[in-house]
Amino acid sequence: MQTVRQLLESKPNRKLIFVSPDATVFQALQVMAEENVGAVLVMHECDVHGIFSERDYARRMVLQGRTSAGTHVREVMTSRVVYVKPEQTVDECMALMTDKRIRHLPVMEGCEVLGVVSIGDVVRATLDEQQFTIDELVHYIQGIR
Repeated sequence: MQTVRQLLESKPNRKLIFVSPDATVFQALQVMAEENVGAVLVMHECDVHGIFSERDYARRMVLQGRTSAGTHVREVMTSRVVYVKPEQTVDECMALMTDKRIRHLPVMEGCEVLGVVSIGDVVRATLDEQQFTIDELVHYIQGIR
């Protein structure tokens, strides 16, 4: 069973993407578009203050009639960040994401952010593991014949 550390190491782009709590929502959206991600960590120096996602934008900006240029990320971010440790498994991530209805999990080792795993990363890793198992079973069955 793959760990979160192994999943992070296999990601082609391990760049940590974040914005300051003082950034405007417009600036955060620009970063998200440039990096092609659905969420960014909200950090000041090395401290995680929250996470800002497309869902936060839809629910706390659009529905409340706020402007992207006039609103700071700290006003609309999710401040209770759910995270995982690198030794946890991909299955644990899937269960946590399903239970909490979230799509992004920062990976923390002590106070250090190692990266972020998305629901897409977790699904891809799960499918890869299942395909490996299928291939092994097919190989085994063909060897018996």
